[in-house]
Amino acid sequence: MGIYEYTRMPFGIKNAPAHFQRMMYTIFQEEILEGWMVVYIDDNIIYSEKWGEHVQYIDRVLSKCTPINLKISLKKCNFGQQELLALGHKVSGLSLAIDQNELAAVLQKPVTRYI
Repeated sequence: MGIYEYTRMPFGIKNAPAHFQRMMYTIFQEEILEGWMVVYIDDNIIYSEKWGEHVQYIDRVLSKCTPINLKISLKKCNFGQQELLALGHKVSGLSLAIDQNELAAVLQKPVTRYI
């Protein structure tokens, strides 16, 4: 009998999201505390005011991922965005608003008639 080790976070384990969030926080603790990165499970947001420092931040994050074999899907990445959708909100340097598509889905839901 051999020893098996997961290479990906398995689905269905009750504590997997909390474990993954804690792992991501541990890896990127410096960046989060410095105030230019937010991590929510597998959604990472890097923000800055200047393009030059933004590129440095991206390089710093990528250089942390490589030695620990943390994979990033470039298809799912957006670089240099002025605004983005995150957790049902439209986020920019100037505002935070509810995503209109999410809001429309809630407003179009039929009203409950019986309680």
